[in-house]
Amino acid sequence: MLENTTEIATEAVSTATTVPTTTTVPVKVAMSLRDVAVSFNDRVAVRDATFDIAQNRVTSLIGPSGSGKTTLLRALNRLHDRTASAKVTGDILLQGTDVYRGDITLTELRSRVGMVFQRPNPFPTMSIRDNVVSGLRFSGIKKKSLLDDALETSLRSAALWDEVDNRLKAPASSLSGGQQQRLCIARALAMNPEVLLMDEPTSALDPVATLRIEELMASLKQRVTVVIVTHNMQQAARISDDCAFLLMGADRAGELIEFSTTEKIFHNPQDSRTLDYISGRFG
Repeated sequence: MLENTTEIATEAVSTATTVPTTTTVPVKVAMSLRDVAVSFNDRVAVRDATFDIAQNRVTSLIGPSGSGKTTLLRALNRLHDRTASAKVTGDILLQGTDVYRGDITLTELRSRVGMVFQRPNPFPTMSIRDNVVSGLRFSGIKKKSLLDDALETSLRSAALWDEVDNRLKAPASSLSGGQQQRLCIARALAMNPEVLLMDEPTSALDPVATLRIEELMASLKQRVTVVIVTHNMQQAARISDDCAFLLMGADRAGELIEFSTTEKIFHNPQDSRTLDYISGRFG
């Protein structure tokens, strides 16, 4: 079992899979990936992913389309389980417990590792209130005071409370796209997760709504670890603390090229392919 702390660098990293080790400060690890690979019908989609996701930081997964970013993200809380052809190998540890082979149920995992998808997906026939507390009710929580507390706390954390507090019974479909995405974030936060996965959460939003989500992520990391997939290099540079760069190999499998602090990736990458991508020479 791995220790739940590691050293996150403010400076150099020597390889793609090495956690930075110079000028270090101790940071707790939320999740660890060791030689993770995902395949479908025996075709490898992403391979050899090894890095630590630091607690209470934002980690971005960047790279061209087809490099395996979303595939890797979805493996973190076993969203490939329903795909019969999918196979995940290697180790994915949540606070030292293997999420595939350890003593953790799928329901517990999904409550501890939440997910926000690319397009807002609130339950359209449910009210704003019922959307937020739906996971809690599914988990068996029925006490109104507990549900009400979670409702307000989650909506405030998602920067949505002041916009909807007087219409909580309105259908979720009455909200704008940006509000719906923040509602989905509030729904995930209501479960009090340790890690929040976000798959291009602003790609379908306008610039104003995108800015609200980005500002929200900066505050969210005070209470939850965030892992985000983004194609927007400027966004990755603005919001993330650490960054993993993935690239499709010659066999069309995504592979981890480099992992380090976002500052290091964008200003002094170790691999020339990272520099070429960040500079816009491909992708």
